[in-house]
Amino acid sequence: MMTIEEMKKQKKKLGYTNRKIAEETGIPLGTVQKIFAGVTRSPRWDKLQALERLLKEEDPQSVSVPDQKQEVPSMVHEEITYAWIQPDDRDPSGGKDPRQGSYTVEDYMALPDERRVELIDGFLYDMASPSLLHQAILRELVMQFYSCMENHPDCELFFAPSDVQLGKNKRTVVQPDLFVFCGREIQQIDMLREAPDFIIEVVSPSNPEHDKFRKLNKYRFAGVREYWIVDPQTRKVTVYHLEQDLEPEVYGFTDSIPVGISEGSCRIDFADITKRVKKYFRQ
Repeated sequence: MMTIEEMKKQKKKLGYTNRKIAEETGIPLGTVQKIFAGVTRSPRWDKLQALERLLKEEDPQSVSVPDQKQEVPSMVHEEITYAWIQPDDRDPSGGKDPRQGSYTVEDYMALPDERRVELIDGFLYDMASPSLLHQAILRELVMQFYSCMENHPDCELFFAPSDVQLGKNKRTVVQPDLFVFCGREIQQIDMLREAPDFIIEVVSPSNPEHDKFRKLNKYRFAGVREYWIVDPQTRKVTVYHLEQDLEPEVYGFTDSIPVGISEGSCRIDFADITKRVKKYFRQ
C-alpha cells in the first residue's frame, strides 16, 4: 500500500487535480481534499485502495504532464479521464462509431424519436425497453411521491422518459426513472438543464453498472442532493446522501424509507410497493 506522501508525489507527476481524482474514484471532493491536506489522519481503507488503484494505473514515466500555463488539449484530457475504464465502457458501440466520445446535446436532440439513448460524457448508451416489473415499481413510486408533493408545493415530480442535462459542457443528457426538482424555476420545457434535487433509478438487470457506478458519479458531481438505486433483483434500495460525506444506507423491500430532502416529512413504503407488484417477481 502506498503512503499518503507517495500518493502526493504520484499525483503531482501525473498532473492530477483533487477534482479529477474525485471524479475518477467516486470519492467526494471534500474527502479527497482532506486526505491530501493531511486533515484526515486515518482515511478509510477502501478510500486508500481506490486512490492507490488510480494513481498506480499510469506509469509516471510514460505520462506527459503538460505545462500548467498551457491549455491542455481536449484529446489528451479525454485519454486520461477514461484511462481506468474498461474498453467496453469507453466505447459502447464496440468501436463501430468513430464519433463516440464527441457527441453533444445538439446531436442527442437530433436523434430519431424512436431511439432511446442516454448521453454521458459524449458517449451514447442505448437503453433497453424496461420490464413490466420495472414499470410496475416505477408506477408505485410515482404514486407515493405524488402524495408527498402535497406537502411540498415548491417541488416538481417527473418520471421517465424526461431529459436532464448534467453539466455545462453539453455532453451529458440522462433520463432518470424518477426525479424531483425543488425551489427553482424551470427555465426551459424541452429538458431540465440543471441537476435535480432527488433521483431514483430502478436497476436494469442487463446493465446494472450503468446506474450503480457510471450515473452515480455523474449525479454526485452534478450537484444531485439525494440518489436512490432500487434493485429488484436483490430487493435492496441503496440511498446516497450526496450533499453529505456519508456512507450509503441500504434498505430492503419491506422497509419504510425516509426521503432525506423532505427532512423526514415523506416516507416511501416499500412493503406496500412489494405487495402491489409481487406478481411480476420471478418465482
